Amino acid sequence: MGTRRVSLRVNGVPQEAEVEPRTLLVYFLREGLGLTGTKVGCDTSSCGSCTVLMDGESVKSCTLLAVQADGREVTTIEGVAEGGELHPLQRAFQENHGLQCGFCTPGMVMAALGYLQKNPTPSEESVRLALEGNLCRCTGYTNIVRSILAAAPAMNGHAAAEAGVPGG
Repeated sequence: MGTRRVSLRVNGVPQEAEVEPRTLLVYFLREGLGLTGTKVGCDTSSCGSCTVLMDGESVKSCTLLAVQADGREVTTIEGVAEGGELHPLQRAFQENHGLQCGFCTPGMVMAALGYLQKNPTPSEESVRLALEGNLCRCTGYTNIVRSILAAAPAMNGHAAAEAGVPGG
């Protein structure tokens, strides 16, 4: 079968590797790069625990091949915090008890991050719809939704500060 060379940026860092063409992105991230925050839950895209951002879009890495990420920008949960400081979304999950056992949390955060970057002022209903592809087996989603809604205004300020906008 052979291997294929892939070049991509993961969490802002250029990465190059030889991979078998059948290697799933989730296994490349976990086993090839040691980024174990991305979880393997179902291998069928049903649970969302493998969610990462690819070129800013929320994707399920258990249904993508590593070769499909060639030339792309991938962000995992490890790339969300900056300089040892939690991202506003991560902080909101912590402050609003959006964490239970923690297994689904990285995928929830990544799905929510992709969603909030496109929808900075979400409603509760729209957040619930955005999360329909991510399963949590520990909770009724109330605190997860509350966390995402709480993060939205903080993320708007975070984005403004990054852009150098006064008052951000």
